[in-house]
Amino acid sequence: MAWSKDELARIAASDDLHNSPFRDDGVTYGTPKWIWSVVVDGALFVRGYNGQASRWYQAALKQKAGRITAAGMTADVTFEPVADAATNDRIDDAYRAKYAGNRYLDPMIGARARAATIRVEAVRNS
Repeated sequence: MAWSKDELARIAASDDLHNSPFRDDGVTYGTPKWIWSVVVDGALFVRGYNGQASRWYQAALKQKAGRITAAGMTADVTFEPVADAATNDRIDDAYRAKYAGNRYLDPMIGARARAATIRVEAVRNS
């Protein structure tokens, strides 16, 4: 289920996203890891600074779910890898806009981090 517009706006305006993919047991949340996030085309995206070698990225791919905390909210989420070049180009642009001037920007829009792009989707409990 999609994020609400308000939730996405709050997350987009903040710089405090922590993600916690499930551990191998599929039940226990991993240690929260602070990462950069951007909103593009009504969706939330994150990237692994260390690319596909990032431990949280590997856990997110394997478990496909976990939790994030951002903008004063905690949400159960799913994780889906993004490989589409056009989407990654728009994500690069969003990183440039949000993190302009930051010394970590170039690595976050480089090939290594692009290869570890994840779409984060909220899970709504019925």
